[in-house]
Amino acid sequence: MTFSKLSQKQKIVFKWCYGDKYKAIICDGAVRSGKTICMVTSFILWAMRRFDCATFGICGKTVRSAERNIIMPLQAIADITSRFKLTYNRSVSLLTVSGMGKTNCFYVFGGKDESSYTLVQGITLSGVFFDEVALMPRSFVEQAITRTLSVLGAKLWFNCNPDNQFHWFYKEWICKAEQRNALHLHFLMQDNPILTPEQLSDAEQCFTGVFHDRYIKGLWVSAEGVIYKQFADDSTPFLLTDAPDDIMFCNIGFDFGGNGSAHAGICTGFSRGLQRVVVLEEYYRRQVIAPTTLYADIVDFIRTCQRRYNVHDIYFDSAETTLIMGIRTEIAKNHIPISVHNARKSEILSRIRFTNQIMAQNRFFILSHCKKLIEALQTAVWDMKKQSDVRLDDGNYNIDSLDAFEYSVEKYIPQIIRSGQIGG
Repeated sequence: MTFSKLSQKQKIVFKWCYGDKYKAIICDGAVRSGKTICMVTSFILWAMRRFDCATFGICGKTVRSAERNIIMPLQAIADITSRFKLTYNRSVSLLTVSGMGKTNCFYVFGGKDESSYTLVQGITLSGVFFDEVALMPRSFVEQAITRTLSVLGAKLWFNCNPDNQFHWFYKEWICKAEQRNALHLHFLMQDNPILTPEQLSDAEQCFTGVFHDRYIKGLWVSAEGVIYKQFADDSTPFLLTDAPDDIMFCNIGFDFGGNGSAHAGICTGFSRGLQRVVVLEEYYRRQVIAPTTLYADIVDFIRTCQRRYNVHDIYFDSAETTLIMGIRTEIAKNHIPISVHNARKSEILSRIRFTNQIMAQNRFFILSHCKKLIEALQTAVWDMKKQSDVRLDDGNYNIDSLDAFEYSVEKYIPQIIRSGQIGG
C-alpha cells in the first residue's frame, strides 16, 4: 500500500518529529481512524533519516500482537519498502532496516504484565513506538522511556484506543501532554481519508453504549458493567472532608501485592450502632519492595491511624502466611497495641453486594483524601467474558484497595446489615 491521500492530522503525524518543539506524540481516539499505520511509517522514516547504527523499540501488548499489527503491515507499505530493505528475525524479535547508506535495528517487545519491564532493562534506545499503550502496565512503559534518556534527539510515539477516564496513561500523559512536551492528537474515523461515507455509517451502527463512546467517539469512559454504579455515577454524596464525631472504633484491612498488584491498606471506621461505615485512611504502594520495607510501611500506617482513631484490629490477606509472621514480629518489636488477624476472605460477590447495599442506604462514606479507593470504586467492572459474576482483574483496575476495604469490614457485615434493618 501507499499513502495517496492524507488527512490533516495524518500530515501532522508525518511532520512533527522533525522539529524540536515536542519530545513525544500521543494519538488516541476511535478505531479504524488511520492513526497506527501512519504513525509507524512516520516512526521508521524519522529513525532512518536522523540516525545510523542506532537501536529502537517497537512495543505491543505482546511480541506476537506487535508483529501482527506493526511488523507485517510495515512490510507492505510501499513508502517504506521502496526506500529500505526490511529483514525481520523472529527468533530474536529484531527488525533490521537498511537503505540510503544507513542501517538501524528495531527490537520488538511485549508489555503484557508487570514483570515485562525487565525485558527492556539495560538497553539504550533512540526512540520507542508504543502500540496500544493503554494495554501495557505503567512499569513497562516507564522503563522503556528511561532507555531513551541518554540519547540526544530521542522521541516517543504513543497510540491507543481509549480505556476508562481513570487509566494511568490518560491521567499521566494525555491530561499532562503540555507539561510532558507531548503533542496530543485525538483521532476520529473521519480522520481516515480511505473510509467512505457508507463505511462510516456502517461503523456507527456496530456499537452501542460505552463501546460506541470509546470506539466511535474515542472517549475515555468507564466500561459497561460498572459494579458500584451509584458511586461511579456521582461520588459526591459519599465524600467527606472530615471524620464524623461518632466513630466508635476502626479496623484496618491490608492486601499484599504481587505479580503486578499493589500493597494496599484501608482504615475503616464504624459509627455508633454500626449505622455508618466510613473509610478514614488509606495506604497504597505499587512497587516491588523488600519485606523489611513493607513491614516498616505497615507499622507507620498503623501508627498514623492509631494517632487519630481507636484502632485495635488489623486483618491481612491470609494467603501470605510468611509475611504475616514477619509483621507480627515487627508489631511486637515496636510494642504496637493491635491484634493481627487473618482476613476471612468471604465470597467476593457477597462483599460486593454488601458495599452496594450500604451505598444505597446512604450508610457508606469515604474521606476525600482517600483517592485510590475512590478511583477503585468508580472504575471497578464485571468481567464481561465470564459466565458468572466475576470482578475484572486484568491489571488495569485497582482491585487491591477494594480487597483491603472488604477485609476491614467483613467481620461485621452481618451486624451492619441487621443494624440497617433495625434503623430503617
